[in-house]
Amino acid sequence: MNFQRGRYREEPEINLVPLIDVMMVILIFLMITTTYSRYTELQINLPTADAQRQAERTNEISVLVNAQGAYVINKTPTAYADAEQFAAELRRAGGTLKEPVIVITADANATHQAVVRVMEAARLAGLAQITFTTARPNNK
Repeated sequence: MNFQRGRYREEPEINLVPLIDVMMVILIFLMITTTYSRYTELQINLPTADAQRQAERTNEISVLVNAQGAYVINKTPTAYADAEQFAAELRRAGGTLKEPVIVITADANATHQAVVRVMEAARLAGLAQITFTTARPNNK
């Protein structure tokens, strides 16, 4: 029962243009929202510095962090309760110094969190200049 004998039959086709548009939008979305965790999987050996010793500055606030996470600000042991309290201690240690520089001396076995706490407190205290001390390599 073929009722359309002499009629030309159009072949069905898939329109690829909308498919390509949708795939491009999905690809762009995935590229923007993807977090690259490859960097967190790297084994990192922290470097040692081979620079010359800097001259002593009179506007320094020395902050020491030991391996257990205890803090010493300008040779005065200081307990860390929260960032606001530690920021007040840094301001007090800075006193009347003009643009003081925070010098962080952290033990090699100190946690990163202990050092970040000092940096956060310095930010809250409005002290923007921070530097770190390093050890010279022993093989020289």
